[in-house]
Amino acid sequence: MKDARLLVDALREPATVRALTGRQWTDLISIARGESLIGSLAHRVRDIPVPHRVRAVLQDAIEAHDLARQQALWEADCARRALADYPGKIVLMKGTAYVAADLAAGVGRSIGDLDIMVSRNDLPVVEAALLDAGWEWVKPDPYDDQYYRDHMHELPPLIHRERDRMIDVHHTTLPLTARPTPDAQAMVDSAVALDNGLHVMAPADMLLHSIAHLFADGDLAGGLRNLWDINLLVRQFSEVDAEFWNVLDSRAEIHDLVSEKQRALRLAERLYGTPVHRISAGKTALADDLYVRRLLARDGYGRETRKVTRLAFYVRSHWLRMPPLMLAKHLWTKWRKGGKSAA
Repeated sequence: MKDARLLVDALREPATVRALTGRQWTDLISIARGESLIGSLAHRVRDIPVPHRVRAVLQDAIEAHDLARQQALWEADCARRALADYPGKIVLMKGTAYVAADLAAGVGRSIGDLDIMVSRNDLPVVEAALLDAGWEWVKPDPYDDQYYRDHMHELPPLIHRERDRMIDVHHTTLPLTARPTPDAQAMVDSAVALDNGLHVMAPADMLLHSIAHLFADGDLAGGLRNLWDINLLVRQFSEVDAEFWNVLDSRAEIHDLVSEKQRALRLAERLYGTPVHRISAGKTALADDLYVRRLLARDGYGRETRKVTRLAFYVRSHWLRMPPLMLAKHLWTKWRKGGKSAA
């Protein structure tokens, strides 16, 4: 298996797995695990007859996701209780938001750290409350701490001393040095309340956050999972709201993510058959091919492949995050600190 196309096909059209051989099943499961999509795959083929040994693996993935889902919701509630005296909105993000809002994107979705967003002016209050409730700094290094506070979209990460669970407190969705400049306060202001008092982003903002995270911030590692999120969010939101596309266009303008939105929709349609409209092609075909090549860069053993392509996107991710001179200074500082630590 030369790339991850087998996984894309299985997610897009689950019936295709009926024809898989034993070896292909091994490849598919390895790729799905490598892309953190094993839970999503297990749910997609849940009602399709598969070999007995495969069914056992997929059932384990479903059960593991059910446990992760409960843990994520519990951790979100712990944060809610720790911030009970905070009067502002606590906005859940990413996987925890999907499961808390009972969205299709949360079904089988792998969930790591708890990510929340609050108004930037309220960071000192939120930070103090979490420290009082048992969270501690993961990055005690003064340079790292200052770098997060001056340039990043979140506080330095925190971990709970008893539960060993991480929380990332965001005040916007992209590093402050990134080229796009989303309107974070507009996202907070439009956030939708859940029954427990926590909030999630409004539909268009939630989709745009996922798009920004994939196309304006990172190196596309784990990109198939994030693009699968985008696919499911588009399908669900556009089905229930006839005005969704107009709102999405408007919010993309507000958040400076028009080109990223267009690329996300093109690639979601190309790989997952996502029903979209008003997407531009123009002179983007070659660039989109490169993105697809990066997204599919995994072999049948679940290993990452295409080193040159991955390196190019790694360099691109740093280029997006900060201007060249600032990047050079940052990398030089990190290199010197690493050298001193090694010595």
